[in-house]
Amino acid sequence: MRRRDFIALLGGGAAAWPLAARAQQPTVPVIGFLHAAAPQSYAPSVAAFRRGLGEMGFVEGRNLAIEFRWAQDQYERLPELAADLVRRQVAVIIAISGAPAAIAAKAATATIPIVFATGGDPVRLGLVASFNRPGGNATGFVQFSEALITKRLELLRELVPTAYVVGVLASASGRAVERELASIEAAAHNIGQQLRIFKVTDQYESVFAAIAQERVAALLVQNSARLTNNREQRVALAARYLMPASYEHREFAEAGGLFSYGSDLVEQYRQTGIYAGRILKGEKPAEMPVVQPTRFEFVLNLKTAKALGLEIPPTLLARADEVIE
Repeated sequence: MRRRDFIALLGGGAAAWPLAARAQQPTVPVIGFLHAAAPQSYAPSVAAFRRGLGEMGFVEGRNLAIEFRWAQDQYERLPELAADLVRRQVAVIIAISGAPAAIAAKAATATIPIVFATGGDPVRLGLVASFNRPGGNATGFVQFSEALITKRLELLRELVPTAYVVGVLASASGRAVERELASIEAAAHNIGQQLRIFKVTDQYESVFAAIAQERVAALLVQNSARLTNNREQRVALAARYLMPASYEHREFAEAGGLFSYGSDLVEQYRQTGIYAGRILKGEKPAEMPVVQPTRFEFVLNLKTAKALGLEIPPTLLARADEVIE
């Protein structure tokens, strides 16, 4: 072989090596992340989700890809976003912003594994057959928001015993919302507490003005992705109208809300990442029990209580898991 032909052959082979190497590289699994809200208020939670995946050996950009789909509080977009993830043939769908995202994901596919987080009963929502044996392509985590809101009402009455009327700030639509409202109305009836329901989509300023005009003495803020998004605005409006308010997640109390009572939201995202990693390693959602919280936090913002002129009973103060001063 002539030297010139050999060099040409060598050069062509060298150019082909990167292509061959790329062709032999395995494709990484892709997780679809479906959320009803916007990313701005969920950065710590998403970071916790990535930590959970990391604990299972999956690192985004190294051996995993994540396709994020944020509905930006437009719940009607969730079915379309879920369908898009199905078309992209993701390995797992994470629907972690409550019942609307989970229901949309479940309607979009009966085969792709789904890991959800919801405040309502997943059996009643049709997501799983049972807690211990989900039996289909979905499993996940439940927050028990319906039961928690009753406890939050009791705590609010202890903090504001003169509250003749308590307002409930709720999302404007959704089966889970209606069931939760039915639960709180039943609980209020049992203890003789009057309620006023205020449903909201995005006109928070006008809704809080209406709440003040109704002479509502205290406020329960329902747990939903829509109301958690831009939580600082909800807290600031409650402060402007001198409204003692109760929330489910500690992030609200940390932002200046009077108190929160519920499970650890950030820890739930971490656990969701672990569940997703287990599925990527071969476990079946049908055999992975739905996880129920074992601990609820009562976080009290004493600084806010003082600003509202509330006298905190020592017994209640002693029951707080954390007091923000």
